[in-house]
Amino acid sequence: MAFIYYVTHIQFDFGAIKLLKQECDRVGIMRPLVVTDAGVKAAGILQKALDQLSGMSVAVFDQTPSNPTEAAVLAAAALYKASSCDGLIAVGGGSAIDCAKGVAIAATHEGPLTSYATIEGGSLKITDRAAPLIAVPTTSGTGSEVARGAIIIVNDHRKLGFHSWHIVPKAAICDPELTLGLPAQLTAATGMDAIAHCMETFMSAAFNPPADGIALDGLERGWAHIERATRDGSDREARFNLMSASMQGAMAFQKGLGCVHSLSHSLGGVDPRLHHGTLNAMFLPAVVTFNASAESMQKDKRLGRMARAMGLANGNDIASALRDMNARLNLPTGLSQLGVAKGAFDKIIDGAMRDHCHATNPRVATVDDYTAMLEQSL
Repeated sequence: MAFIYYVTHIQFDFGAIKLLKQECDRVGIMRPLVVTDAGVKAAGILQKALDQLSGMSVAVFDQTPSNPTEAAVLAAAALYKASSCDGLIAVGGGSAIDCAKGVAIAATHEGPLTSYATIEGGSLKITDRAAPLIAVPTTSGTGSEVARGAIIIVNDHRKLGFHSWHIVPKAAICDPELTLGLPAQLTAATGMDAIAHCMETFMSAAFNPPADGIALDGLERGWAHIERATRDGSDREARFNLMSASMQGAMAFQKGLGCVHSLSHSLGGVDPRLHHGTLNAMFLPAVVTFNASAESMQKDKRLGRMARAMGLANGNDIASALRDMNARLNLPTGLSQLGVAKGAFDKIIDGAMRDHCHATNPRVATVDDYTAMLEQSL
């Protein structure tokens, strides 16, 4: 049985940050906790959000790490309760938004945070008591502002997914102006994250035609504009389309992701210093090659349809085009440049086999398959 749901209230345009107070009023948030990180604060973007909240009682948690952790979630949840907050505003990239989603659960639900993780059977335990959240993305990558999931490194070092429609932000304020001047390396890595979302969800065998259409359009926008946005951080058209690709990838991936994400989630738990979008970029070529022979890929001509969206002549050109794009974006050429060695393979594969994205890949991957994909990605 297919379940298709779209999705939340989205404000999208240059200057959309000015609608933050309006959205708080609409959602019913009067005493927000703003969840962000030190980099967003230092860049002056946090202040742009706070300027829109004059007259409100606002608490700020600005210690979100680059990969959100259970410790950060619990610290922010304690501040939420101590400040008598009634809602959350996440200002930042996927880490800040995912951290805020964790707070939405932890501040309003009893018991250990891990008991609400998807692979622990926790999704149904997350109820409408979850704190309301407004998301203001400052990067174009995760699309967490329109997604039902959060990825958090818990205290036992696993990188776990938390999924519920109750933690979808009540509003997403997508203002491409907030991404102008984002550093080139971060633009490239987060942009490839968005492209990975569009490609992986399109390859998933689940039935969701709206997701397929949204993902293909997002892929076309992202692929056509990622180099321009990376090369010139002030290119407004490129920033607009890359943010749209990010949003679209996450609107679509309710359909499911696959081996790219099961591998990157696992490796990100093994070494939290590694950037999720960069890992996705490293794994995409090998996973596209692995998926090419899947029955659903053949039946629906999915390689050819992705190739057309990317301006390529043939679906067989996709893997090499991805590698060439990574090189042009000055991303690493492989995992070895990130310090990943074969000795870590067993641990990475064990986590990938247990990841929630493993089951929605269009072709079931074995331990040997994952080993081959890791070797191709070195």
